[in-house]
Amino acid sequence: MRLFAQRGYAAVSMRLIASEVGVQAGALYNYTPDKQGLLFSLMQSHMEDLLSARAARVTPDSPLAQLEDFTRFHIAFHLQRPDAVFVSYMELRSLDAQNFAAIETLRRRYEDELEQILQRGVQAGLFTVPDTKIATMAVIAMLTGVNTWYRTDGRLSAAEVGTIYWNMVRKAVAA
Repeated sequence: MRLFAQRGYAAVSMRLIASEVGVQAGALYNYTPDKQGLLFSLMQSHMEDLLSARAARVTPDSPLAQLEDFTRFHIAFHLQRPDAVFVSYMELRSLDAQNFAAIETLRRRYEDELEQILQRGVQAGLFTVPDTKIATMAVIAMLTGVNTWYRTDGRLSAAEVGTIYWNMVRKAVAA
């Protein structure tokens, strides 16, 4: 994951991966059929971990509380996995069509949860968004963007960033 995040999928060879993990290049093929399979496995694991962690949470009743929980969860989960987040978003282009479709299905499950929260909020008169699908994509992009600039040794804690972002998300949906 670290090599793909630092150098990019195209620049990483199986020989380099083998060297980093301390095995002969041929030994890698006992664990993965090829580099594409390895990338897919890493991305699939990230998405399954995300979905499992999300499913394990106790969901509040109110759409507003659900949106806050989603916002804080997304930031906290992703800040703990910067390499996985980078690879999962930037290397989608490197997946073959079948693997891309499988990862997109997992991503859609996560996005659908947020869209359903937004739809319930609109129906309850709590949110005002013209298109819940576009709002979903905008919120996820905004939240995931934290990984591009956040530093653990920076002036704000992850919790403080979560609060600031929650306030921005709340205002973005006119809650």
